[in-house]
Amino acid sequence: MAKAARILNQPADEKKYAARALKIKNAFNAKYLNTTSGIYDKGYQTELSVPLYWGIVPDSLKRKVAANLAKKVQEDNYQLDVGILGAKAILGALSENGYTDVAYTLASRETYPSWGWWIANGATTLYENWKIESKSDISLNHIMFGEIGAWLYKGLGGIKPDEHQPGFKHVLLTPHFVKGLSQFSASHVSPYGPITSAWKSLGGEIIYKVTIPANCSAELRFSALGKKKVYLSGKRSNRQFSDLPAGEYLFSIK
Repeated sequence: MAKAARILNQPADEKKYAARALKIKNAFNAKYLNTTSGIYDKGYQTELSVPLYWGIVPDSLKRKVAANLAKKVQEDNYQLDVGILGAKAILGALSENGYTDVAYTLASRETYPSWGWWIANGATTLYENWKIESKSDISLNHIMFGEIGAWLYKGLGGIKPDEHQPGFKHVLLTPHFVKGLSQFSASHVSPYGPITSAWKSLGGEIIYKVTIPANCSAELRFSALGKKKVYLSGKRSNRQFSDLPAGEYLFSIK
C-alpha cells in the first residue's frame, strides 16, 4: 500500500501505510522470533519460510533464519511439510537466500506429498489436493499449490521484473544452476518480445544463453559460482552487469 501511494503521489498515505507495515513487522518479530537462535515459533517449514519470503525477517538475521530453514528441510528428508501459505513461500525463501539446490531437491521430489508425486501419477495440470485419490476437493485445474510454476521462472531461470521499470522494460536476471539438473530453459513473452534464460551443464562447464528483447536492457547477476570464471563469447567477463543491452548473449562458466 505504501508503494502504491508513492506511485500515486499520495505522501500522507505512503507515510501512514509504511508506519503500519513497520508496526506489524515489529510486532510479528517480537511475538514469534527468537533472535538468538533465528527460529520463528517452533521452527516448522512454514514458520521459517513465510517471514523470509515476505520480507519480515530483520536483515541481520536473514542468513541465520535461511540456514535454519534449509536445515529443517534436510532434517525432514526433503519432504514438504507445508500447506497453502507455506507452498507459496518455501521455494522462493530458499532460492532467494542461497539455497537453490535445496529448493530444487524439494521441488523435484516424487514422493507424496509433492508436485513430483502428481507428475509421477500422470498429472499434467495443477491439482487442488496432494491426495490424487481424494473423493472431494480435487479440482484438476487449481492454483492452490501453483507457486511451483512461477518459481521455475524466478528460481531457476532467474527472470524477474524490475518494479522501477515495469513491463520488463528492464529485466532482472539471476539464474541459478542446480545440482541434479543438466539443462533448463525458461522463456517469457514480454510486451517487447521474448525473454529467454537457458543453460546446460556439460561436465564442469555451464553454457548460459540469454535473450533480451529490442529496446530493453537487463541486470544480470551470477552467484554461487565458487572459483569458476565467467566468459562471454570466449573472452573473460564479469559476474554481473547492471545494464546489459538488448541482444543474444552466450556465456561460458568454468
